[in-house]
Amino acid sequence: MRVGFLLKVKKEMIPEYKRRHENVWPEMLSALNRNGWWNYSLFLSKDGLLFGYFETPVSLEEANSKMSLEEINTKWQTDMGPFFEAPDGSQPDEVIVELDEVFYVK
Repeated sequence: MRVGFLLKVKKEMIPEYKRRHENVWPEMLSALNRNGWWNYSLFLSKDGLLFGYFETPVSLEEANSKMSLEEINTKWQTDMGPFFEAPDGSQPDEVIVELDEVFYVK
């Protein structure tokens, strides 16, 4: 299954957001791989709109559910939470907007 999603990074936080993704924690990368987040990419526009894409054998909901059981994911979400435009108290993985796939060519 191919999953596309949107989030919004606060414009003033974009440089630091990019910097943090230059060296994602190895434990987080292992957890993503272990829980079916494969071929995972993030794309960021100048205004902070973030498009994410990954491939998974399960749904986005199930992939998120599996990650929520990982202690390292809880730490990552807490650490990255302040970067996103989201309701107070919401973690990034709680406000993902999943996109419908409308076209694919291989």
